[in-house]
Amino acid sequence: MKKPLWEPSEERVKDANLTRFMAFVNRRHGTKFRCYDELYRWSVEDIPAFWGAVWEFGGVIASQGCDTVVDDLTRMPGARWFLGSRLNFAENLLRYRDDRVALIFKGEERPAVHITYAELFDRVARLSTALRNAGVTSGDRVAGFMPNLPETVTAMLAAVSLGAVWSSCSPDFGISGVLDRFGQITPTVLFTADGYSFNGRRFDSLERVRGIIPGLPSVKHVVVVPYLEERPDIDGISRAILWDEFVAASDDGTAKSPVFTQLPAEHPLYIMYSSGTTGPPKCMVQGAAGILVNHMKELMLHTDLKREDTILYMTTCGWMMWNWLVSSLAIGASVVLYDGAPFYPDPGALWRLAETEGITVFGASARYLSALEKAGARPGREYDLTRLKAILSTGSPLAGESFRYVYREIKKDVQLASISGGTDLNGCFALGNPIGPVYEGELQCRGLGMRVEAFDEEGHPVINRKGELVCTAPFPSMPLYFWDDPDGRKYRKAYFEKHPNVWAHGDYIEITDTGGVIIYGRSDATLNPGGVRIGTAEIYRQVETLPEIADSIAVGQRWEGDERVILFVTLAKGVELTEELKERIKRSIRENVSPRHVPARIITVADIPYTINMKKVELAVRNVIHGEPVKNRDALANPEALDLYRDLPELMN
Repeated sequence: MKKPLWEPSEERVKDANLTRFMAFVNRRHGTKFRCYDELYRWSVEDIPAFWGAVWEFGGVIASQGCDTVVDDLTRMPGARWFLGSRLNFAENLLRYRDDRVALIFKGEERPAVHITYAELFDRVARLSTALRNAGVTSGDRVAGFMPNLPETVTAMLAAVSLGAVWSSCSPDFGISGVLDRFGQITPTVLFTADGYSFNGRRFDSLERVRGIIPGLPSVKHVVVVPYLEERPDIDGISRAILWDEFVAASDDGTAKSPVFTQLPAEHPLYIMYSSGTTGPPKCMVQGAAGILVNHMKELMLHTDLKREDTILYMTTCGWMMWNWLVSSLAIGASVVLYDGAPFYPDPGALWRLAETEGITVFGASARYLSALEKAGARPGREYDLTRLKAILSTGSPLAGESFRYVYREIKKDVQLASISGGTDLNGCFALGNPIGPVYEGELQCRGLGMRVEAFDEEGHPVINRKGELVCTAPFPSMPLYFWDDPDGRKYRKAYFEKHPNVWAHGDYIEITDTGGVIIYGRSDATLNPGGVRIGTAEIYRQVETLPEIADSIAVGQRWEGDERVILFVTLAKGVELTEELKERIKRSIRENVSPRHVPARIITVADIPYTINMKKVELAVRNVIHGEPVKNRDALANPEALDLYRDLPELMN
């Protein structure tokens, strides 16, 4: 018998939102559920009843309720959710308008700023008016090239209050990375800050914006937030205006409330981006009601978030965890926004914040927790973490050593919820269970309403064996469609090509006999260092423009409980891979895409393996460097090239 690392107390189980929800379902449906496993089975067997219960339990604000929860569970993709309803996403996140703290902002070297729900509501109202007067209407795209600031949250809420579609990426992206994303969706307004801080350094964003705007002719207004400077120089940026001036131009003192445009459930809310493995990132359009209800399920039931909680997730605005975190406003909790490096000026940075702000739910990447242990940090001994009730981890599989570290050096009585899902669903397939035990190396449970299985090679579900993560029934937060994909071909190819009518996510998992989930990592060519999904195509577009590089292939290598990017290059005739050339390669990737794309190792090889139809085979190379077998060698035009990647000393350190 496995021994749990943690089990909730009777009092905690009694007070959990999940326990209240179970009682709510029992009253509504005449059931007698007493544990999570029983509730989970019902949630995937009677999917319409489950999601209807989440809608009601969460108190979704809608001017018109739904007639039908889901129209056709046999269509995947294609099932339609919450038909007949009309609502506004921003109105649901701004349901509280009192003097409790809504946002706590902390920059690296700045004192914390507190914004109440009443103040946030007023800020959104004013900006919403300014956007409406600037011509923003329902369906327009509004983009954010922003640090994790209160203004970013305000801009998103103001945009979606009008029915506009919000899309954002992190300010450390280079010009090419931004244009690869925003260039496809033609935004009418771009929000940016003058810069950001990271690890004690200040980075100018406006120089990049000057290079971005010529590639975005659709942008009519560039709204600049002064962050590093009180009065940043916006000369040379076409159609630019400072935030305060943009708002003041429409502020006649009469804006009492945003106009919450009431829209169908499937009205687009967010555009998120795939990692660009086989070309420019795919633009995934996500619907308002589906995202709202799924986030409320995950926050209320799986995270046990309540009005009295204070939640931090260490994230940038380019990661879906930012969208997830901001949805905590719908619960009425206090949301902590942190901008900067988590280890600046020392490993205790976030834990001092946890102590001073009384953080109850602390979220970060698996890589962060591993780095804490390597740094010798002992937060539980150095800081008062009395209020901390849950630690969340995502981005990459959390190693067993990190589980033990959390309970040894952070807090013994804490729910450690390793969670896993994706940008594509803006949520999770496997999450925490506040009323269940935590076992080392396991995610506690499959998500309610998510019919998740591990498929073997023949497409059969297996237990206690490694298989491919699939979801065999529709769920509300599935993308509505991909941008510029009128026949749905890109969408179907992304998830449904391998198993028709079944979502194949691209992860290897094991479902245990205790109901837990073990994540083994990617089953496709997407790179995943530090939990940030990276497409190889974005790296190739930079590297292969250099005249010294004849060809290249990038793969992820499992390394110290995480994954690091390895770039193999073939060189032009007469060229050597000098340290200077390596630095130029890294600089090109860092400046034009992002620092996360920069390879940990650059290694020369004589040949790059290709399929017969001339596609690079990253998966085969990844298998070779890990000593794993390569299937389908017959599909390769030059299978002998794989031998060049075996037992390389450069990969041993």
